[in-house]
Amino acid sequence: MILNNTQNYYQWKPDYDGAASEMAKAAVAFKNAKQFEQAKDAYLKEAEYHTENKALFHAAKAYEQAGMMLKDMKKMPEAIQLIEKASIMYVENGTSGTAGIALDRAGKLIEPIDLEKAVDLYQKAASVFENEDRLREAAELLGKASRLLVRLRRLDEAAVSLQKEKNMYKEIENYPTCFKKTIAQVLVHLHRGDFVAADKCVRESYSLPGFSGSEDCVSMETLLAAFDEQDEDKLSRVCNSPLLKYMDNDVSKKKLLTPNY
Repeated sequence: MILNNTQNYYQWKPDYDGAASEMAKAAVAFKNAKQFEQAKDAYLKEAEYHTENKALFHAAKAYEQAGMMLKDMKKMPEAIQLIEKASIMYVENGTSGTAGIALDRAGKLIEPIDLEKAVDLYQKAASVFENEDRLREAAELLGKASRLLVRLRRLDEAAVSLQKEKNMYKEIENYPTCFKKTIAQVLVHLHRGDFVAADKCVRESYSLPGFSGSEDCVSMETLLAAFDEQDEDKLSRVCNSPLLKYMDNDVSKKKLLTPNY
């Protein structure tokens, strides 16, 4: 039988799956040998082949691995770019949870050297989880962003972020955490010089089950009274109380001064 060469040519398809598998093996070998540049290139080729094969999840994983090789090479901005690219592909693939985890990981990597970028990544991760109605994870990530916004002195944005956090915790009925967010809000608003907004936060929190009469509530009422009365001694006592002194929040570490009218 004579082979129809034309028909055989058009029936041939590249074996992207096989090529991706070989590149993955090569990448691991390079990685184990600490040859991170070659490992990164192999992971990028693997990602390319998976993309051609419409295997977006596996392509995203390969891009993420390439990013980790760049991290090991101390090329953090380039690493973050690839992890962000991977997160977009995860979302396109319908695996948004994995995208959120990747963005959170990227935020942790970049936080020691670029707080602004870390805020952006945590906010993106929070948005991904919020869109999936995973409010606990979204609120936790917003908490990371809020903390860094305070550290960056972007207090207006921190106030907005804290309110969004608090709303999420209220929706999932985690009221004790809402109380702590109220404290953070009050401190941020006072640092912003907005006593009215701080007072409003406490008043709105009276509707939260268990807040009225709680240690958190009494402490904030005392703080606001001291601030309003320009009572430095009372203010100092509240700020040095265990409730505020040991808060895991950058804003609690900044000294509050009463206003000069």
